[in-house]
Amino acid sequence: MRKQTLLSIALGSTIAIATPALADLDKNAYQLSSHVLDISTGKPAPNINIKLMVQDNGNWKLLDTKTTDEGGRVNDFLPNNSDHDGVYKLIFETTPYFSKQGVDSFYPYVEVNFKINDDNHYHVPITLSPYGYSTYKGS
Repeated sequence: MRKQTLLSIALGSTIAIATPALADLDKNAYQLSSHVLDISTGKPAPNINIKLMVQDNGNWKLLDTKTTDEGGRVNDFLPNNSDHDGVYKLIFETTPYFSKQGVDSFYPYVEVNFKINDDNHYHVPITLSPYGYSTYKGS
């Protein structure tokens, strides 16, 4: 789906120019994204820190830490400028998110392990509640 931008010409005419949607730009610029949906509220989960780690000779190495936006998304992990084949994990720091709501949660964090073995875009979302979570390979 493309967004259209209206451009007014000095003669008073208006034409539509197709521009890529923000999500399309992020998918082209970055290989990995994530999304957190709080299924106890039915809303996106903003302000959750997510750590991206890669397995390196049997040890885990921190690559980056991002925070979900108001839509519960992080769209800019792993810039599309090199080979990212390997085993990764995302660690979602859920305790501060639920604590701000005055809710106790069973899982202090959620850890999702996955592998990248090509140059496709990978989307690793989770659905979350204070007492459970689920994940899947998105697109």
